[in-house]
Amino acid sequence: MHTLRCRLSDSLWHALQARHRATGESIEHIARAALADHLPLDHSTLFQISSSAALVEGIYKGEVTVGALREHGDFGLGTFAELDGEMILVDGRCHQVRSDGVAREAGNDARTPFAIVTRFIPDRSVDDVACATLAELSAKLDALRDSHNVFYALRIDGEFARLHTRAMCRTDEGVPLVEAVAHQPEFELTSVRATMIGFWSPAYARTLSVPGYHLHVLTADRKAGGHVLGCQGRGLRVQIQRELDLLVSLPHSAEFLKAELTRDTAADLDKAEHS
Repeated sequence: MHTLRCRLSDSLWHALQARHRATGESIEHIARAALADHLPLDHSTLFQISSSAALVEGIYKGEVTVGALREHGDFGLGTFAELDGEMILVDGRCHQVRSDGVAREAGNDARTPFAIVTRFIPDRSVDDVACATLAELSAKLDALRDSHNVFYALRIDGEFARLHTRAMCRTDEGVPLVEAVAHQPEFELTSVRATMIGFWSPAYARTLSVPGYHLHVLTADRKAGGHVLGCQGRGLRVQIQRELDLLVSLPHSAEFLKAELTRDTAADLDKAEHS
């Protein structure tokens, strides 16, 4: 990263401050995005629909279409309205893995209650990574991060001897997430090439997003995948991107506006994501 110092006219400075007050974006982000647009270059911001706390409490109504979501990024994950499967957005194409374990391309009119996306422009990559377990892979990803206080996007491509995945079942609004995952189907995939994508989020963001690693996977033939519960792989290519800006779009449904979201949902979220 490089630092740029420059002088601005009063009118430009006041315009920057006005944009900052109106949107909540940092002045650094506004300036960086404006430069990238002008040059033109790609730049990334994490864009998130709703919060993990709302999802834990059973708010599953689809707030945003996949088409609208893709305007904010070409890479990400989430779920679909009524928890109808796992979302994997990779290379600009959105896939849905339903409870039968089969991956299908999702149309732009599909809706999501929770998703996080970005434009993936990796800062660094490492080749020929191997892991016997998901815990071992997580430890190797830890070594690539240079902070515990910012977000990271991750992409892992290669040969997996084993993938242990799950896919959520369609669930009624209001059913707590821990009850929904009690009925989730799980799958074992062996000897497949696949792309694993996901994010690492700081612990302080646990009411907003999934703390630690949140990973989904899609096989190279785009026929199977899901939420990652375990893995074993070799010859993996790992790409990582540090994310310094987060934009959250909160639901405006009556269910969200009236929901009680003050309790600590960390234990429920951990059980739902890693059990």
